[in-house]
Amino acid sequence: MDKSIKIGLSLILILCLLDMPYGYYIFVRFCSFVGFGILALGASERNEKNSAIIFIVLAIMFQPFIKLSFGRSLWNIIDVIVAIGLIGSTQIKNKK
Repeated sequence: MDKSIKIGLSLILILCLLDMPYGYYIFVRFCSFVGFGILALGASERNEKNSAIIFIVLAIMFQPFIKLSFGRSLWNIIDVIVAIGLIGSTQIKNKK
């Protein structure tokens, strides 16, 4: 299940690079908050403390309640880095 959440989050984050309506970005923030929360909970249950901390920080960063205004270009960079990290983490888990 973690793999599908990571791929889904990666996909919606990459779509943020396109010129989407503002409602889409609210949707992404909500889905990211929930998705990273689920990933943090799963990592915590597997005693992967570093992963849990990373997912908690990402959940806080993408949360939809208090807007963090980094600007569009910085958010695009963050989205790409997080998407690459999520896809990379699915590949690392497959090799183990």
